[in-house]
Amino acid sequence: MAQQNIQSLVFSYFIVLILFSLFSHYNALKEDLNASCNNYNVEDEMAAGYDPGAYPSYFTAIEGGGMKLEDPMTVALRDDEVLGMKQRYGVALRWTETVVNVDDFGAYGDKNVDTEAFEKAWEKACSLNGAVILQVPEGKNYILKPVKFSGPCNSNLTIQILGNIMASDDRSDYNEDSRHWLLFQKVDNLLVEGHDDGVINGNGMIWWQNSCKINKNLPCKDAPTALTFYNSKNLVVRNLNIRDAQQIHVSFEKCTNVEASGFKITSPKISPNTDGIHITESKNIRITSSIIGTSDDCISIVNGSQNMQAMDITCGPGHGISIGSLGSKNSKAYVSGVTIDGAKLYGTANGVRIKTWQGGSGTASNIIFQNIEMYNVSNPIIIDQNYCDQSKPCKEQSSTVQVKDVLYNNINGTSSSEFAINFNCSKNHPCQGIVLQNVNLLQEQEHRPAKAICNNVILREGDNVFPQCP
Repeated sequence: MAQQNIQSLVFSYFIVLILFSLFSHYNALKEDLNASCNNYNVEDEMAAGYDPGAYPSYFTAIEGGGMKLEDPMTVALRDDEVLGMKQRYGVALRWTETVVNVDDFGAYGDKNVDTEAFEKAWEKACSLNGAVILQVPEGKNYILKPVKFSGPCNSNLTIQILGNIMASDDRSDYNEDSRHWLLFQKVDNLLVEGHDDGVINGNGMIWWQNSCKINKNLPCKDAPTALTFYNSKNLVVRNLNIRDAQQIHVSFEKCTNVEASGFKITSPKISPNTDGIHITESKNIRITSSIIGTSDDCISIVNGSQNMQAMDITCGPGHGISIGSLGSKNSKAYVSGVTIDGAKLYGTANGVRIKTWQGGSGTASNIIFQNIEMYNVSNPIIIDQNYCDQSKPCKEQSSTVQVKDVLYNNINGTSSSEFAINFNCSKNHPCQGIVLQNVNLLQEQEHRPAKAICNNVILREGDNVFPQCP
């Protein structure tokens, strides 16, 4: 009996040891897991500048501060990595995102004016922490008066435009601000993405009809830009379908680090001053894979623009891709580090153009136009330092914006005019460091030889250049 009691005690002792060991391992595992989670959670990721529920950065830090654009292949790889994360951990990532739907704030669509509902939805989305999606749902047409979406915001904000947004056609709605319809200002780390079925429509006909360029008897007045990004950093804007802007379709003003891609921008030939994408006082801008057809410049790059790239651009109809105009009203203007690499232009009034007014000052420098195809384009290559866009002749002046260090490389196609190359440079400030190489431009009609005008230009022609300067 005593021996049985001893055996029972020994057995109980071993059971207690086993349970204690299991409990200890469980606590250790729990502590390790908690430590791991505490060291790698969504809030810490966001505090470190990266939010897996938002969007990948297209820019990387460089020594000494500041940002630089990353290689497109690197960006594509990161997109694939994030997509893989969402596929593997989709539920967890969705838990980190808050969706704010404009309908929940009283937006109805279908001929109702929904400005107030959009303003309330923005206020809510901007005030939340973490990753937030502000959603414009598909299947409806929302009418908006001018709206200012102002930051800074607490959240890493994504705007999804799945439905249609149309501008009010009552011009009195723009009395307070005649220059903007949809304005995003001081909003950093913003992602705006469209959808095939979602259209931003500027409803511009009423503005075109009242333009002095259509009716010479009317006074010249400003018209709104359809979509403006102002004084913002680290923007990704993609897959937007924008049409019939009141004037400019999209403008980036005083912005830094912008990735814009997949735009479809259209307006008819009767729409004056309807630039597709306008860039001013901005730096580190990249525009890719976009189709633009308007009644003015497909892309216009003006004063204060630095380090700007455009790739895979389809342009036409319109006025081509332009740097300028620069130096109007005797102003100073500076543009540098512009690369247009990969474009197709169809039936445009100009191809790649630099235009400056007499009387201005400053520089347009370090510019590359390459890998460009022209189809029936007037003025395929043009520098015009005597630009004058007014009814009265412009006064002849000695000063102008200096144009220098411009490369034209691998540009081919046809010109609708006799002169495929036109360098109309200043007598007092000749164009300097202009390089042509691998240029082959013929007249569209029967593919006859084209000609070149080369006034006041310091030029170097490489191999395979036609037409050549006389």
